[in-house]
Amino acid sequence: MLKMAEVDDGEQKTTDKDHLQVLKELVDDLYSFRDRYFETHSVEDAGRKQNDVAQEMAKTLKRLEEKEDLYKHSAQFLLQRGRCLNVAPGFSQTAEECLSRAVKLEPGLVEGWNTLGEQYWKKGDLTAAKTCFTGALQQSKNKVSLRSLSMVLRQLPPEEDAQEQSKRILESVELARQAVQLDVTDGTSWYILGNAYISMFFTSGQNPQLSQQALSAYAQAEKIDKASSMNPDLHFNRATVTILSVAFSNCLLLHFHCLFQYEEMHSSALDGYSRAAALDPGWEDARERAKQLLNYLDQVTMLMENKGKVKARRLRNMLSSLSTSALGPCSSPQFRSPSGRVGSLEPRSLSSLTHGHNGGVAALGKVVFSLASEGRMAFTFGMVDSDETCCVVMVYNTADSWGVLIGDTVVIPEPQVKRHSVTHKDKSYDFRSIRVDSPLLLIVNGKRQVMKSQSAAFVTYKPQSE
Repeated sequence: MLKMAEVDDGEQKTTDKDHLQVLKELVDDLYSFRDRYFETHSVEDAGRKQNDVAQEMAKTLKRLEEKEDLYKHSAQFLLQRGRCLNVAPGFSQTAEECLSRAVKLEPGLVEGWNTLGEQYWKKGDLTAAKTCFTGALQQSKNKVSLRSLSMVLRQLPPEEDAQEQSKRILESVELARQAVQLDVTDGTSWYILGNAYISMFFTSGQNPQLSQQALSAYAQAEKIDKASSMNPDLHFNRATVTILSVAFSNCLLLHFHCLFQYEEMHSSALDGYSRAAALDPGWEDARERAKQLLNYLDQVTMLMENKGKVKARRLRNMLSSLSTSALGPCSSPQFRSPSGRVGSLEPRSLSSLTHGHNGGVAALGKVVFSLASEGRMAFTFGMVDSDETCCVVMVYNTADSWGVLIGDTVVIPEPQVKRHSVTHKDKSYDFRSIRVDSPLLLIVNGKRQVMKSQSAAFVTYKPQSE
């Protein structure tokens, strides 16, 4: 009789294990439905996605509730119920309770700690979320905990000590790298690594190599994972840096300035915004950014063609005072150029400048219009030289108080020239610009610009529902 009882008990445990596995597979299917929605639906169905996911969650939750009386004290059952509720974009008190009970019953439940961390994140308790992901890593090194902790570190309030903040960002990048190394075929990990590079880019002197590494990581995410390629956040992030999102289950967004716009890849930025808006029709920021960028390009091209609408007589008077004496420190044999070259610079007309870096020369002209940055990184102004050629100048990292006025004389040492040819839907733009990475590189009215002209890069945070 004892042996028979032992057999019955073993069969019961096997049955329970099988039932819980079935429930886990149901919840896994729910996540797959959410994350791979556009593999079975067209982009035109994007507006229905959130409602469709909610309906699938309700069906799965009902199946789980049918077994609740049997398994309500099982850590595995509590985990699956918490995971099911976690599919929704917002915080769930019930999910938090289920997951908290699950990890108490089974402290080694890594997936329980990770999902509980997500719930705390949605709740806004980043410290508790960090504790959960750190605790999960103590149980087992896994990609979900690594990349989640990477994101949390970037969203915690900035450290007062700049060096400590830099260390935190470096740690964030390293965690994201480790997540990728654990599974190089996971698009989500590549995407989060891209976001980590962007954060590092804006907090460490804006090294162009970092922005390129970010774009490469995004490209890899899109290449290897179809779900990532249909992620509106990825397209938005690549398109922008005034609002560059670091998303966590499409619930929290970390905002920056536009990556493609920073790289002055305006066509790619517009395409990215359009793609993000199509994949998430309720995301007004994507449409607004596209509208702002098109408006910016309209203004720039119109003002450049009309030389800032400055009347011909006034323009002649402005240019009459333009001479090589305005070169100021650039005329000194001891002048050190942005490239590190030492020696005086030769003034060149705007039309004679070649695309790319123009070493050993300086552009010289009068300001005829300016545009303060609204949702953009660059302070933009138009400059006319003695030949009455007009060129757009885009100055990055300017303090809010910095700017130039119509009539100011501006010298740009070793100018970086770029040709813009932008086509988007029914609009086309074609113009040249000079890129200046800091106002400190300019000579305005014969003087170098003071340190307070330049602003430090910053990161802001804004909640965004799916």
